[in-house]
Amino acid sequence: MRKLWAIIKRELLAYFSSPLAYVVLTAFLFVNGFVFWLIVAYLNDPRTRAMAPLRLLFGGTMYFWLLLLFVVPVITMRLLAEERRTGTIELLLTAPVTEGQVVVGKFLAAWLFYLFLWLPTLVYVGILSSYATIDFGPVAAGYLGIALLGLLFASVGVFTSALAKNQIVAAIFAFAALVVVFSVGLIENLVTNPIWKNALSYMNLWDHMDDFAKGLVDTRRLVYPVSLSAFFLFLSVKALEAVKGR
Repeated sequence: MRKLWAIIKRELLAYFSSPLAYVVLTAFLFVNGFVFWLIVAYLNDPRTRAMAPLRLLFGGTMYFWLLLLFVVPVITMRLLAEERRTGTIELLLTAPVTEGQVVVGKFLAAWLFYLFLWLPTLVYVGILSSYATIDFGPVAAGYLGIALLGLLFASVGVFTSALAKNQIVAAIFAFAALVVVFSVGLIENLVTNPIWKNALSYMNLWDHMDDFAKGLVDTRRLVYPVSLSAFFLFLSVKALEAVKGR
């Protein structure tokens, strides 16, 4: 556990000492703030329920998904690709840590930074609660959904970073892979076979977030991102083992 924490701490220090982290944070807050303002302006009707803007903010618009599809690859692109490019990956892999600890440590650091990006958005909830009564159950469920999406997206980013020697290539691979993961569930409406329809419905991330935004926390919505994250982390460990074996 001490070794794992050392890796997490090292990566978090690298994040917060890099100008890129502050560029990502600024861009993320600017776009999210603009989208929130847009949603509130669009719903500026006395008959609109106070929770409607938050439901749209928690995955109800394409802006939400586009932002995540671009931001998470930028967060994860450096993790292993930069270590491979500079040659420090050999030093890391000969240190008294396992490949699993390296992957999980870097993954958790990326996920914690992702959560940090969302922290200031609690201000939006505070602003709305000062004007109307807010049901905090769906708000908590919405943030849980965002955290689970971060697990899934960050694990994909760590995997592509383990495959590439260049940060930009890793980010492009991650973006492409995340578009596939996101789009798989959306083709649910194009199939008629009930078995495939159910399977695709289970993988529909938009539906996942819609349920969380309504305050519905279904076990199936928890298992899918966690199990898929574990799968991509397993692949990342195997990719590192292949690098070590060369």
